[in-house]
Amino acid sequence: MHRVVVTGGAGFIGSFLCEALLEKGADVICLDNFFTGSKENILHLLDNRHFELVRHDIINPILLEVDRIYHFACPASPIHYQYNPVKTTKTSVMGTINMLGLAKRVKAKILLASTSEVYGDPQIHPQTEDYWGNVNPIGLRSCYDEGKRVAETLMMDYYRQNSVKIKIVRIFNTYGPRMAPNDGRVVSNFIMQALQGQDLTIYGDGSQTRSFCYVSDLVQGVMKMMDTDNFIGPVNLGNPGEFTIRELAEKVIELTGSSAKIVSRPLPADDPVKRKPDITLARQQLEWEPAVQLEAGLKKTIAYFDDLLTSGKLLADPRWRKMQ
Repeated sequence: MHRVVVTGGAGFIGSFLCEALLEKGADVICLDNFFTGSKENILHLLDNRHFELVRHDIINPILLEVDRIYHFACPASPIHYQYNPVKTTKTSVMGTINMLGLAKRVKAKILLASTSEVYGDPQIHPQTEDYWGNVNPIGLRSCYDEGKRVAETLMMDYYRQNSVKIKIVRIFNTYGPRMAPNDGRVVSNFIMQALQGQDLTIYGDGSQTRSFCYVSDLVQGVMKMMDTDNFIGPVNLGNPGEFTIRELAEKVIELTGSSAKIVSRPLPADDPVKRKPDITLARQQLEWEPAVQLEAGLKKTIAYFDDLLTSGKLLADPRWRKMQ
């Protein structure tokens, strides 16, 4: 049985990962400072004697005895990571140093949840792992983009210098239940707007593309990567199905039965025009590819947000009030 720590374990992806690891028989320690994570996401796990919740900010070191580290802690949506950009960079840089120090001390295997944002506004399409990216180092998004790029650098240097067992995954747009309703991401934005009878906001003409991976598919890919022996990555994890933002908006309107219209706003700075993973490497090395189609995943996500709105749970969530 593995002893595992998940940083950011009360977050959207982290909570599903904790759940899946428990199902596999692991002892799981969830670390979270609850800036964007929520206790609601892991409330159902608290009675499990193989699950432990620790409120901790990974900017500060922590001493644990574990075999595996899944390092997911970092605000991942523009609204959240731009709220305190210095703290975002600290989380990626100092937090990763602390987790690598822990991995080195206890000889644990460590997996970094990196991001497709390391590719910036890509000049090649689709994006392969050997592409170095096109990132603005002084832009509004750079606290996240460059923070993750430095985190990857640190992972590789601890591997080369200290023989730490590392894994790097680059996560593309992921969606599903437990997304924060106010995170500013396109899926949660559209669903919240449609369910509340508001017009759906697209930026520019809506022709920019994204690929959307359902959270259960993503978690399976992450766990398969941790289980590999000699492959360290980086490896793209995402759904190669490519949709324009306008197509997504139209699909959400259709599935919610909303009478909302689509309205356009100016395009934000450094917003990537295209984003699509090449997952050839994941297919070869992990025998992984996504199984959940966009419509099926959206139906589950819409049901989650609909429950939040109709049950009154949303009003009780302090994150919603804080970011209003």
